[in-house]
Amino acid sequence: MAGSLNKVLLIGRLGADPEIKQMVNGKSVARLSLATSQSWKDKNTGEKKEKTEWHRIVVFNEGLVNVVKQYLKKGAQIYVEGQISTRKWKDEASGQDKYSTEVVIQGYNSSLTMLGGNTTSDNQGTQNFKSPDEGSQIPDNDLDDEIPF
Repeated sequence: MAGSLNKVLLIGRLGADPEIKQMVNGKSVARLSLATSQSWKDKNTGEKKEKTEWHRIVVFNEGLVNVVKQYLKKGAQIYVEGQISTRKWKDEASGQDKYSTEVVIQGYNSSLTMLGGNTTSDNQGTQNFKSPDEGSQIPDNDLDDEIPF
């Protein structure tokens, strides 16, 4: 269909350390659990309310997988751009079809940005990593000369 767009933009915090797995083809994939929250004040009670949504993020770009493995931990705040994808799989125990909806970071229009800066130095800010198809895997801004990219 012409004129359609599949793009997801999220800012949130990791709910767990990233999970790095080896695929059958020998390449690595990173799986992230990202929490986004919204808060509001209940009009009737004045009580503060909060709702958290959990998102499955899957990173296929080898360079970004290495960044995830080295630098991301539970609680890290990140910004991701990717595409929504639903895949079908069969539950081995019940034999029933199951579905998983994920945000996929792969290809030229995906990126991952670490927010909040480096807590071990005086540098504060962001580091933006693009997919290899869009350019290099080095940070868009040079916050730390010691990063081995």
